[in-house]
Amino acid sequence: MPRADVSIPTRDGNCPASIFTPADGAGPWPGVIFLMDAPGIRPVMFDMCQRLADFGYFVLLPDLFYRFGSYPTVLNPAEVFADPVKRETMMTMVKSLDRDKKVSDGEAFIAYLTASPNVKGDRFGTTGYCMGGNFALTIGGAFPDRLAAIASFHGGGLATDAPDSPHLFVRGITGRVYVAGSIEDASFPDEQKERLERALTDAGVAHLVETYPAHHGFAVPDIPAFDATAAERHWKALADLFGATLA
Repeated sequence: MPRADVSIPTRDGNCPASIFTPADGAGPWPGVIFLMDAPGIRPVMFDMCQRLADFGYFVLLPDLFYRFGSYPTVLNPAEVFADPVKRETMMTMVKSLDRDKKVSDGEAFIAYLTASPNVKGDRFGTTGYCMGGNFALTIGGAFPDRLAAIASFHGGGLATDAPDSPHLFVRGITGRVYVAGSIEDASFPDEQKERLERALTDAGVAHLVETYPAHHGFAVPDIPAFDATAAERHWKALADLFGATLA
């Protein structure tokens, strides 16, 4: 089967994860870490990972909220966003992931791909959505020689005034960075876009930072702000990025 469930040992415990491989053909394949958005692991994440895997990749989808144990899986983001209590619970989980935890987890995910006989090469790709976009850029800066491609879609807080803002740690990245924000997104305003572009340029990192005419969450089908046109643009950008760096 293209999808299987695994457990990844980390500094803080065992992280449940799913792996996805192309429906046709035999491996090994280039490895990609797929970093979920704030509503968590749910069927739409599986669908997106399988679509990416069918481009020709071994895709790892870790549950970034594993430290909370057996938490209720969010299946309907629209209900969560409309319910203040559920939304606050979700945001508490999101805010629990500081830079230290992201870097520690990223190291474990990279180690898993490195050890897998179904993954070829020692440089991987990563793509993240919403909070996962921040996570992707964070581990890209923490492991600059291990990630050949780093993508962030409607990621928030990428270039803030915080001392652990991802843009402060991009120096040394040897892979290619692609960031797609949205023009209607308070978590990634023009000020952050310009600050991130300046940091990447000053660091000599190959990159493209752009904004789509859409709202936050445009790439994920079960998010109320999903935009089919922007989502397809995202898939093409991701295919081009990984095709140029991981093939």
